[in-house]
Amino acid sequence: MQQQPLDTLLDLAREARDNAGMALANERRTQQHTVAQLDALGRYRLEYAQRLQDAMHAGIDPATMHNYQQFLASLDAAIVRARQALGDQEQRVASSQQHWQQEQRKLCSYDTLASRRADQLRQQAQRHEQRVNDELSTNALLRRRREQDDSH
Repeated sequence: MQQQPLDTLLDLAREARDNAGMALANERRTQQHTVAQLDALGRYRLEYAQRLQDAMHAGIDPATMHNYQQFLASLDAAIVRARQALGDQEQRVASSQQHWQQEQRKLCSYDTLASRRADQLRQQAQRHEQRVNDELSTNALLRRRREQDDSH
């Protein structure tokens, strides 16, 4: 691979990894929000159930009792929906995590290729420098021999 296309691939892979990371962060924030909603619903349900208990101890008419029970049933349904939403969100987080890991592996692969390419270029430069130095040394030695031969 040539240097320039590899740099482009590295940039694109880095951008894809960063985008996947941002998407993962968003999914995790949504998950935390969903957990907070579920917790709030659970606390509210407990609080409302306690109110019903207190009202029953104080004496309550059947219509009010029915309203409490209906509202508790609607809270229970909301909790079921919130749990389902949390399960769905956990799946989205897991999927997002896998996508980020895939993009990270791709970036690492391109990084490895770039490192190998840099090593190859460095070795080529060192070999070239060695050849030039060897040539200079050989030319200097030949010049000295000629000078010695000319002086005799």
